[in-house]
Amino acid sequence: MGFAQTKDPRYQPKPYVELKHPEWSKNATIYEVNIRQYTKEGTFKAFEKHLPRLKKMGIDILWLMPIHPIGEEHRKGKLGSYYSVKDFKGVNPDFGTLKDFKSLVDKIHAMGMYVIIDWVGNHSAWDNPLTKEHPDWYTKSREGNFQPTPWYDWDDVIDFDYNNPDFREYMTGALKYWVKEANIDGYRCDVAGFIPVDFWDNAREEMDAIKPVFMLAEWESRDLYKKSFDATYSWTLWDKLKLATTGGKGANALYEYMAHDVGSFPLDSYRMLFTDNHDKNSWEGNQFSNFGKGLETAMVLCGTANGMPLVYSGQEAGLDRSLEFFEKDEIIWKDHKFYGLYQKLFELKHKNQALWNGKCGGEMIRVTNNQMNDVLSIYREKNNDAVLSIYNFSDKSLPTSVDTKYYNGQYRELFTGKIYNINSEKTNLNLKPWEYLVLVKN
Repeated sequence: MGFAQTKDPRYQPKPYVELKHPEWSKNATIYEVNIRQYTKEGTFKAFEKHLPRLKKMGIDILWLMPIHPIGEEHRKGKLGSYYSVKDFKGVNPDFGTLKDFKSLVDKIHAMGMYVIIDWVGNHSAWDNPLTKEHPDWYTKSREGNFQPTPWYDWDDVIDFDYNNPDFREYMTGALKYWVKEANIDGYRCDVAGFIPVDFWDNAREEMDAIKPVFMLAEWESRDLYKKSFDATYSWTLWDKLKLATTGGKGANALYEYMAHDVGSFPLDSYRMLFTDNHDKNSWEGNQFSNFGKGLETAMVLCGTANGMPLVYSGQEAGLDRSLEFFEKDEIIWKDHKFYGLYQKLFELKHKNQALWNGKCGGEMIRVTNNQMNDVLSIYREKNNDAVLSIYNFSDKSLPTSVDTKYYNGQYRELFTGKIYNINSEKTNLNLKPWEYLVLVKN
């Protein structure tokens, strides 16, 4: 006989994520826009010409790197860092005017895409007027001087003090300003973990009262998911993918990540997955040097694993160098197979619920095979949609037997269209070096 389950509220599971994700983010992809390097002109207007191409590739959210005027005092290089903000309510004149920016936002919305801007809330430029108007809003060194964020060598910026309620009110007002004034859809927040969570919790609530916003934290921890952020960075997956490819460690390098993703991250958290972004590209090589012959394998995994896939400016055109960070360094646009690769992955992401974000998608289930050191196999399923993906993270041809007892059915491989009839306990495959199969259940 069965026993009645306890009704004691102390023992009932409670979802950790309390915020409500914008409806449109549940199967969204994201793209990081480096306006300065995107075109010869480096303006909002010039970037507009690329919107149809990005829409066709399957991009939903455009994240623009900071659009604000850049500090001149202690500037790095000729043009300075986007992340040294001189005016949180201003527009960088190199990019255009506020009117140009609003026009870009309107065009993005008209095409059924969304736009978030980069927010640098932890520090400002040395010559931000707040240093004169409210010097008490900054932390100070023992000598009583402005200081860069402690322990970092960010000499071109100085550190804010979030213990000051007036400063919090100003910053929240500035965040709301762009949502109201330019109708943006949210923010990517720089070093979000250096800013107190209770500040973010409240700021999110105040912005959501204007319209539902999407918030991405440049951080990786679960405390931000409760009330503040829809998504955080998966820096860890990037590190593990590098180990699995150019690090020579194979699929073995990825299992711990998968276990933690399924076991320790809240069900409805979104993790942003990437093979490149402006930080990695500027300071740690480029997509080809970081992942070598395993680059495509890593890209495809980022498009099918649990999370929201990111493309960085130029990746889809085969960007094979680090872009200058403080100088002009235009991206060379050309046709490249990565564009088609992303297009196929994102089309699948949009329509196949197994690959949707957070609780709308399917859990990553570990599928065993006889080459576990080198071959990663994952099954995801949601509402009759299912994807079985298999990745050879090695430079060897591997005869691989995948345990498919629970995954029988007819599948179509995403990139080749080849049909796989899986109808036995084991499915034998001959995987070429770095080969990936994305098997979509019919």
